[in-house]
Formats: sequence, C-alpha cells, structure tokens
Amino acid sequence: MSPARRKTDRLASYRAKRDFSVTAEPAGAGAGGAPGRRFVVQRHRARRLHYDFRLEVDGVLASWAVPKGPTLDPGVRQLAVHVEDHPLEYADFEGVIPKGQYGGGDVIVWDRGTWEPADGADPARAIDDGELHFDLRGEKLAGRFALVRTERRGKEQWLLIHKHDDDARPGWDPEELPRSVKSGRTNDEVAAAPAAMWRSDVPAAEAEVPLVPQWTPPSGDELAALDDLSKSGTWTIAGRRLKLTNLDKVLFPGAGGEPPVTKRELIRYSARIAPFMLPYLAGRPVNAHRYPDGVDRPGFWHKEVPGHAPEWLNHWHNTEAGPGETQCYAVLDSVPALVWMANFGGVELHPWTSRLPDVHQPTWALIDIDPGTTTGFDDIVELARLYRTALDHLDLRGMPKVTGQRGIQIWVPVAPGYTFTDTRNWVETLSRVVGRVLPDLVSWRWHKNERGGLARLDYTQNAINKTLVAPFSPRPAPGAPVSVPITWDELDDPALRPDRWTVRTVLERVAEAGDPLAPLIGLPQQLPELES
Repeated sequence: MSPARRKTDRLASYRAKRDFSVTAEPAGAGAGGAPGRRFVVQRHRARRLHYDFRLEVDGVLASWAVPKGPTLDPGVRQLAVHVEDHPLEYADFEGVIPKGQYGGGDVIVWDRGTWEPADGADPARAIDDGELHFDLRGEKLAGRFALVRTERRGKEQWLLIHKHDDDARPGWDPEELPRSVKSGRTNDEVAAAPAAMWRSDVPAAEAEVPLVPQWTPPSGDELAALDDLSKSGTWTIAGRRLKLTNLDKVLFPGAGGEPPVTKRELIRYSARIAPFMLPYLAGRPVNAHRYPDGVDRPGFWHKEVPGHAPEWLNHWHNTEAGPGETQCYAVLDSVPALVWMANFGGVELHPWTSRLPDVHQPTWALIDIDPGTTTGFDDIVELARLYRTALDHLDLRGMPKVTGQRGIQIWVPVAPGYTFTDTRNWVETLSRVVGRVLPDLVSWRWHKNERGGLARLDYTQNAINKTLVAPFSPRPAPGAPVSVPITWDELDDPALRPDRWTVRTVLERVAEAGDPLAPLIGLPQQLPELES
C-alpha cells in the first residue's frame, strides 16, 4: 500500500467522528511532504481532563489519551489509551472544539518537540507489535520513554513509562506546569477567550468559531506601486484607494549617519507593521500625535476625525462628550486605515486602554516607569526587574515594552469588570511597594521639576482617555525610533536601549522574534488584592 493511501486509511476513523462544518479542527489533507519526527502533547479538557500524546509516524499523528498526563518520574506508569490517528495539521491546534462535537472542550499545546525511535526501530511496526521505545526532546518532556500495550480488547490500553536516565525526575507532576508552550496560556484562559487564540494555520472554512482578525501585509506589487508614485498620487492597498501627498517630505531627521525618514517611508512602514500593530488599535478610539511638518517642528494632539476622512474609516461617536470635547474618534482597524493616518501626519498613536463598546472598562493595567533627569536607563531596567519579581510572586502575567524614548512600560492584561479606579489603585499600591525597595531612585512628586531628577512610577495613566503609546508606534525623534514589546529576559541584555529599534530595523526583529506581548491580548486576569 502506498504511503498516501496508508495515511488516508489511517485518518478514516478520525474523520468519521467529526462534523467539520462546526468543529474548528483540521480535517486532514492528503499525504505530502517529507516524513518527520514531531511530537506534541495537548492538554485537553473534554468530558474529562486528559493529555493527548501524539507522535508523528508515517505522515500522521499516532495518538494516545493519557488521563494523568506524561511524567518524568520513572517510578510511575501512566495509563495511555490508544485512539485514532490524527492529521499532522492537528499538531499546532490550540482552541475550543464546540460542545456536542466529538472531543468538545478546550485544548492547549502543552508540550512539543522532536522524537526518535530507540535503536533505529521501525515505529509503525513497533506500534503494531505493542511496544515502542523512543527519546523525546521537548520544552517540558525529555529522555527515554516506552509505550507498552497491555490490553487489545475494546479500546487498546497501554502504559506510558519514563526510563531511569539523566532526564528522569522522581515526583515530577505535569499538573504543576499548566501553561501552553505555544501561547503561554492555561486551559482556563483559552476557554475564556478562544477567539484570541486561533492561528492562521487553521482554515476558517472548517470552523464556525470566530477567528482573531488576521491582517495581511502589503504585497510586493503594492509596495512597488508605492515606490513608483511621484511626490503625490493614488495608492491602492487592500482594495482601498488612498490619495497620498508630500511623499518625499522629511518627517524624521537622520540619526547615527543614517539618511532622514520621509513620509513615504513612514507610510511604507505603517503598512508593513500593520499585522503586528493593529491588534492593539482595533476596537479602540485612538489619540494621534501629529507632526505634519516633521518631528523637528512642534506637534499637536489630534483626536477628532476630520471631515475629509474617507467614508470607510471606522469611527466612534462619544455620546458623553461635553461642549468643546472630542465628539468623534477614529478607530484604526485595517491596513488602509493605518496608512491613512500616516499620510495624515499621525506619527505617534495612543489607543485607549478600554475597548468599544464599554469604554469605562479597561483591558490593561498600565505601569509607566518614567525616568528623571538624573536616572539612567540602567536604573529604569532595575525598577522593571522589581516589577517582574512582583508579578511572578502574584502569579500574574505582564510584559515590558521599551518606549522608543527613555523609559519602560509594563502592560498587564485584566479580566472584564474592572473600572479605571480599580486598575489605578491596584497599580499605585504595587508601585509603592516596588518604590520602597529602591527609594533613592523614585519620587512620587507630580511635577518633574519637583522630583529632583528621580524616576516616577506613574499609575495615573489608568484613566479613561489617558493613554500610553501603542506597541510598534514610531516616536517623534531623529531616526524614527519605535516603541517595542520585549521579553523579561531581554532586560538582562547589555545591548538593550529604549530606542534600540527604528522603523528601519524593527520589522527584522518581529520577523525573527515575533511579538512577546501578543499572547497576552485579551487574557482575562483577576488582580489579587494587595496590602499597601
């Protein structure tokens, strides 16, 4: 039997149990591609909690349901029920299967990596014979394992065993490591916000569960058309025609021997960074800091949508606005919208901390480490490390972001239901605890000229219509530096600077490292009570 036919036959049982018109799971394509040795363990809460243990064998995922999960403890023999093979596309599946469907529940990628059969054995034949020895190299699991069949009647029962080797850990419990290696989320968090966790490798046509919006960057032809425009012209991107003006105007002076950044380059950057930046802007009013004559001239805040804005630009009418206050805010939720704002001279973008329709409920608790005139960046990093320790102690997830100027901000996602008073008071209490550790670095004075050059741990941005700069937004400085999310480990990088990345360099970073803050968007965290 050919490998393609064998794979198709092995997936027949899998397909027979699922209705792919309502189940957001991969159906499994025909065989193709080079054979591999991937493994994945998915923590799956269906009728009962279990771990799906899967090994890539002959173009499919040979699968076992392990009720208590795999362990590194060599003294424990875990029951493993042999279930139907799954398609390779399932190896990256994390989300929610609708209730009423086979396997209905929430799924996370608990571990993944590569595996090798021991002693060069044929894994398919070893499985047929009822005993497979193999080595795993994952993010949690490692070392020599064995799967041994004990019962063939009904559902095949096997034992999953870790051998006595250098990777063995007596007493090791998988339940002590509950987070996904793909997203960093727990099953509870995925279940609470499943839309935020879908990935583009799951075909939308096979699922009724909503997907997170996926924004497509401009094509090579679209970028070439932008480059071919003269000083002004019409550019078509994502099906929208935009009139662009003064494309060769310098908006940012050069820095470090680099040439200046023109409006054309800012527009190009805005279109290319859109898939990473729009998740922080979509569904939120935006305050724009405009510099139509360049950042070496005074800028100004612009909130009201101008009358010449295109009809397709989404906007929000603030029915609570009083006389003289902004009535209509732009909501930037598409690549053309971001390009339009760049052409409008919107250099710096500040989204609201709350989302529509309820702008009184924040989605983030914001920590702003604002440097003083005598505090260096090393001092700011030291304060950020204290926040990392505090959040770890509270079992809360947050992520730092260099501002593109001098400081560091920390964004902590919160569950629905909090008010701005709640988040402001919570951040103030946490910050005062942090400040007591290094009192010589911190001032609580409001006005900068009263701080004696010290840093301020600012909690006051946790208020309606008070904002911090968006991730990946440029800052108004020579060289066009960008505000960039970083990992906690990067605080220890001696090369880290608050303005390390620019519109010319950050795209290479995200292509290599992605966005470490993105998995936290929509994470429904409860803020623990703090003692002041």
